[in-house]
Amino acid sequence: MKPSEMTGLDLMRLATKLPGNMGDRGISSVIPMKIIEAEEGRIVFLATADGRHTNPLGAVHGGFAATVLDSATGCAIHTLLPAGVGYGTVDLNVKMVRPVPLEQEMTAIGKVIDRTRTMAISEATLTNKDGKIYATATATCRILAPS
Repeated sequence: MKPSEMTGLDLMRLATKLPGNMGDRGISSVIPMKIIEAEEGRIVFLATADGRHTNPLGAVHGGFAATVLDSATGCAIHTLLPAGVGYGTVDLNVKMVRPVPLEQEMTAIGKVIDRTRTMAISEATLTNKDGKIYATATATCRILAPS
């Protein structure tokens, strides 16, 4: 079956089973992250910041957390979409709670809050293995149905 013929949930579930998961293309070649769980309206990613993700002061750049949370909020919405329907982020509101550590696996959990025919709102948190929150986000996405 072609990806364009799969529902968003089927695509996300397939990603959890593939070696390399999201692959080494696009954003996944820059931010190493993988989907480990996918269900209707919910997604779980693992991601680890490394030396490529530091700012000039040596700390993990805020863009790391923002990118992972954008992926988690968007993919949570994607799990609710039928085949051939996409989405695009309209806004992403990220709150950095504490500095993201280097070389420490983080978990991002995204959940859909609400969905209409043309828009969806989701939220996500970035935590360490102990559940301590490092960043949170909410996102609004436009549903992009084929014309």
